[in-house]
Amino acid sequence: MAHSIKPKIMYIEYKGDGLTGPGRIGRVTFSKTGDTVYYAGKAFRSLKGNGFKANYFDVATSEPYWISGPKKRGGDSLYATNIATEIDEDVREEYWTEIRKKPELKQQTHT
Repeated sequence: MAHSIKPKIMYIEYKGDGLTGPGRIGRVTFSKTGDTVYYAGKAFRSLKGNGFKANYFDVATSEPYWISGPKKRGGDSLYATNIATEIDEDVREEYWTEIRKKPELKQQTHT
């Protein structure tokens, strides 16, 4: 599986249960075309603008997801939610120091 687009920290939210769902901040890799995103052993393909409240789907299950770059100010979900976003351990320090510019929070596991 050759990836030519540099891996990125992204926000990944499951949308199969409605407008809001559990989200994570994690490092993803991309296919050469960028149409497929790989994260946590799953492959997600772009809906190319044809999704409803989702922009990718899980290739194996067809379940909808929202995948986007994390926001500098936080609040990464597509819609306001009280569901905490979990931050993967391997990206936590980079997320808090480089993206959010809040290095004092680098031990925090959720947004």
